[in-house]
Amino acid sequence: MAIQEITSADFEEVVLKSEKPVLVDFNATWCGPCRMLKPVLEQVAAERADVTVVGVDIDENDELAEEYEVFSIPCLVLFKDGAEANRSVGLIPKEAIEDLLR
Repeated sequence: MAIQEITSADFEEVVLKSEKPVLVDFNATWCGPCRMLKPVLEQVAAERADVTVVGVDIDENDELAEEYEVFSIPCLVLFKDGAEANRSVGLIPKEAIEDLLR
């Protein structure tokens, strides 16, 4: 499954009300490490039907970045049952993303 780009308007419905875990990639188009991480996240999204992977552009959704205290990107935040369950900041390998999802 491809990474769905979401906005503040659909964050609550897609992330907070999801019945399965959601990995949110807070990113920006100008961010080199974010662009490097995207293909890895697309791989994870394709391989893991038990997790939804979404992207949030912090420049277009700065209120979400502020609300979830995203001060550095890329920032991966795992939500389970509508609450933050895990977080990672910076470019990480696929194995570390898999560990984040446990």
